Amino acid sequence: MSKILWTSYLINPVILGAVLATSLGITGKPSVAAEAEISTPSASSQSLSQVNQYSVEGKGNSASLSQVTSVSQLSDVQPTDWAFQALQSLVERYGVIAGYPDGRFRGNRAMTRYEFAAGLNAALDRVNELIAAGTADLVTKEDLATLQKLQEEFSAELATLRGRVDALEARTATLEAQQFSTTTKLAGEAIFAITDVFSGDNVTPAGGTATATQNTVFANRVRLNLNTSFTGSDLLTTRLQVGNFGSTAAPAGFTIAGGTLEGVQTFNFASGATPGAFILDTLNYSFQLNERTKIVIEANAGDHSDYIPTLNPYLEDFDGGSGSLSAFGQRSPIYRLGSGSGVGAGFSTNLSRSLVLSGGYLANGGGNNPGNTNGLFNGSYSAIGQLTFNATDTLSLGLTYNNAYFTENAPFNYGGAAGTTLANGFAGRTFSDSYGVAASFRFSPQIAINAWGMTTNGRNQTIGDFNVWSYAVGLAFPDLGKKGNTAGVLVGVQPYLTGINQSGSGFARDIPLHVEGFYKYQLNDNISITPGVIWLTAPNQNNNNPDIVIGTLRTTFLF
Repeated sequence: MSKILWTSYLINPVILGAVLATSLGITGKPSVAAEAEISTPSASSQSLSQVNQYSVEGKGNSASLSQVTSVSQLSDVQPTDWAFQALQSLVERYGVIAGYPDGRFRGNRAMTRYEFAAGLNAALDRVNELIAAGTADLVTKEDLATLQKLQEEFSAELATLRGRVDALEARTATLEAQQFSTTTKLAGEAIFAITDVFSGDNVTPAGGTATATQNTVFANRVRLNLNTSFTGSDLLTTRLQVGNFGSTAAPAGFTIAGGTLEGVQTFNFASGATPGAFILDTLNYSFQLNERTKIVIEANAGDHSDYIPTLNPYLEDFDGGSGSLSAFGQRSPIYRLGSGSGVGAGFSTNLSRSLVLSGGYLANGGGNNPGNTNGLFNGSYSAIGQLTFNATDTLSLGLTYNNAYFTENAPFNYGGAAGTTLANGFAGRTFSDSYGVAASFRFSPQIAINAWGMTTNGRNQTIGDFNVWSYAVGLAFPDLGKKGNTAGVLVGVQPYLTGINQSGSGFARDIPLHVEGFYKYQLNDNISITPGVIWLTAPNQNNNNPDIVIGTLRTTFLF
């Protein structure tokens, strides 16, 4: 074979053209009818990969090969080159030469036997076209004889290429016939969790009786995300959600310390008032206004974290099943104030390489209700803004402000996801101003730290002025023991009430410490197992309540 190939290179411009054209990605459907079986799946995949890689090389995102009408159009081909006359002949006689968009030929590029076969096939097709067009005099007998020899030598490769093309055409036809949508992809998550309160669940709420000891439960939650893009740079997210352990209206779970939300885990957000029923959760549309600015329209269950950086890598999974166990461990409570059930819009714009300004407005709960003290602008709302400074690739800082108003229809709360009972659920009209600071620093690819602090100053029509504090520090150890694994530790204080400007009011002001540790073990790309423990001291900000220890074994399936 090597002697035939070398001879063809020297004496025949058509064969040289096939070789050189091959290096530019000129392919065609084989003109020789042949059948060949693929020896093994691995060989098939490797061959197809070679052909695909060769056919797209140098094209970039939008570049395409352009037909050359004169050899002088190829900037890297000179009259002194040994192949110059062959290229000139191919252009004038056969028209099977194409150049890259940058005007180069790249004749020194190496090729495989499959690439040579593809180029030979292109030359054969061109010869057939010339014969069919009545211009057979342009094709010499020597050319045809050499082509016939090469066709015999490369018959296996030509047949293999024919089989690959036929297989691809069949697969493409099947996909087109069976596809769900040309614009939408399904991304799903299923969580199985065995969880229990190991100690501290037998507590006495204020003015109540002791709560009975609770039992181990098997919880689940499923999210189905339909991700739709119409332009390639936009995204319509439609999420359907169902679960058996909690609700979106008032996340339920274990009854601890008088109903405190300190023990809420991410899978407690499930399915409205009826566990086990599918609901529409997130519904938003995001698009690029320009190169610097992204816009997000929230039509249902809007959350400020959809458009504002929360600066909590590795622990944050947007209440999914791959980050921290607790909802508190996901992000600072300042992002949850007025979030979770709102409608509105947000934005994020790059002021410079390192400075990002983001913000948004959500009508909390009643944005779709035209009744009194409701609607988009006449009811409860939360307006947030954040300036994020990405000092380096490893260090980010954020300053956040949240202004909120809650009517009688929507009590003041931190999204039903965190905080003591005293810090949530103020009845009546409430105004609040919250200030937060957050930072994230990656010491190395295996160690990262994040921290936040926030305070809320508010005024309620019943209790008067009040103040709430929260802060935390988290450590993450990505790829610990195996790529994809993550170990996390969080120590912090959930939102707790520190003061009320009301005479005669008395309440416990003990600091409710939250300590959490978990280890996510990645079985494969789609399944992870996460054991972890949440330890709460002074639950419901009262040292008289026994410490609470919650143990969880969570399994997450991504599909």
